[in-house]
Parts: sequence; structure tokens; C-alpha cells
Amino acid sequence: MIPTDLWRVGIVKAPMAAIIDAGSLDGFEMKWLPAEGPLRFMADPFGLWRDGLLHIFVETYDYRSRHGVIEVLILDEKLDLLTRRPVLREPWHLSYPFVFEADGEIWLLPEAWKSGRLTLYRATEFPLRWEAEERFVFPEAAIDATPVRTADGWLMFYTPPDPKPWRQSALKLARADRLLGQWRGGEDAPILLDRGGARMGGTPLWRDGALRMPTQDCRGAYGRAITIREIANPTMEPSCIGASPRIAPPPYFRPYTDGLHTLSDAGPVTLIDAKRTVRSFRHLGMKITRILSLRAK
Repeated sequence: MIPTDLWRVGIVKAPMAAIIDAGSLDGFEMKWLPAEGPLRFMADPFGLWRDGLLHIFVETYDYRSRHGVIEVLILDEKLDLLTRRPVLREPWHLSYPFVFEADGEIWLLPEAWKSGRLTLYRATEFPLRWEAEERFVFPEAAIDATPVRTADGWLMFYTPPDPKPWRQSALKLARADRLLGQWRGGEDAPILLDRGGARMGGTPLWRDGALRMPTQDCRGAYGRAITIREIANPTMEPSCIGASPRIAPPPYFRPYTDGLHTLSDAGPVTLIDAKRTVRSFRHLGMKITRILSLRAK
């Protein structure tokens, strides 16, 4: 048997700032979205309120196809699920659907490093129709790219796809004057190398002049917990990056207590995903079949 990670999305009935201040999810009221079927999961939630409805964008993944797509779940003010629809499917794997508003538009920036590039999508009919924005050009294929608006322009925190060990331990930073402007800094070295909290894991928050960013603690296994990184210096120098606190799944999340890798701000609520790791003969069989199929080609 081999381990299989199964993620589940939850809604914490509290603002993200309150969770960071508490340094824990203990004591906060939770509502779980429905679990997926066997060998499937829903992860990487990001939310946007429009017209009194909460739109939660997620990655949905099936181990049998090994292909992630982006779906939206629409909830009312009571957080009751109204509908669920696929919104973005590409020939390559998609995840981490970072949704945000800027310049009078709604944008979606999913992770798609296997396509060889970072693609920004503009909503042509929110939330169901999206169009790739050709004016957006980024210097490399970024993993979990996370944009941040500043008084002077834009920052983009992300993890590079190469070398492979950096995929869970490196944080890079690029800058631009405008979202669709020229991005600089992609050729620079990482600003942080730390498996305990470098890969982005949610929405950054400005508080008291400092930027607080959820990052993934991947020590021991991928997505074990969230480490909050704090950057107080606007120059974003590596020496100014602090870490505190570390937020892990509390015991009452059981059986989803094996990991946590997204903490996403959605106004009065916070979106999270937690995982349970199971051991599956079925997953092992699919992996062997896939390896034999690749060797036969």
C-alpha cells in the first residue's frame, strides 16, 4: 500500500486576522463542504463575495486521471451551498485558483507550471467564463503564485518549478509597476529557502504596516501545516522575514488531521483545507498501471 492524501475544504466562521492572532484554529466554529468520492478531493480554496453570495474557487482532483480542474461553489449568506460548476479546464493540471479584483476586473491566477508558463485569466462572465489575458507576461512558470498590491505597484510571491527540491522549500519574489506591466526579479535567487514555510499557502494580509503571509510547512510531508511569515520591511529583504505562528489541524478536525495547506481570507470567514492520509491498494495498482503504460510508449 502507498499513502494517498485526501483533502477537504472547510469554512471557518471568523476573519483570517482573528485566526492569525490566535495562532490556532482551536475554538473557532467550522463548516465543512461535502467530501468528494473515493480517490478524489477538493483543495486550494479561494473566495470572493459578490452580490451577497460567496464564490469559492477550488481545485478538484481525481487520482485516476491525475488531472486537476478549477470549479466554483456558490454559497448564500448562511453558507448553504446553492450550486457547483466547473469553470476552467486545460490540457495541463490546474490548482491554487487565486481569485482577486483589480483595475475594475476580476482575475484568476491558477497554478499551471506543467504548461510551462503562468497564465492570468480575466472574468468575461463571472464566475463561469474566463479568458486568458495575453498582455500578462511572467518570467517563469510559477508554482502557487500569489499577487500582492502595494502603494507602488505589485509583488508576486511564488515557488519555482526547478530544481525539484525547491518545489517545497523556495520562495521567490517578482515586482511590477502594473499587473499587466513588466515583471522583474524572476531571474533572482530565492528570498527564502526553508521547507518549514516557503511555498505560498493562501492570501496575504497587510496588518499594522507588515505583510503576513500563509506558507506551507512541508517538513516530514507535503502540506503538514501553515506557517505565517511576517515581512515588516517594505524592501522585502530576506533578513526581514519572520515566522510565527504555526497553525496545524486541531484534534476536532478528525479524520482530517494530517495536514493543512491553505488559509484564505474571505471577509467575515476564512477558507481552509485539511487532509487525511490513507493507504490504498487501489492507488498502488493505478500507479503500477500508469508506469507500465509509460514504459510501453
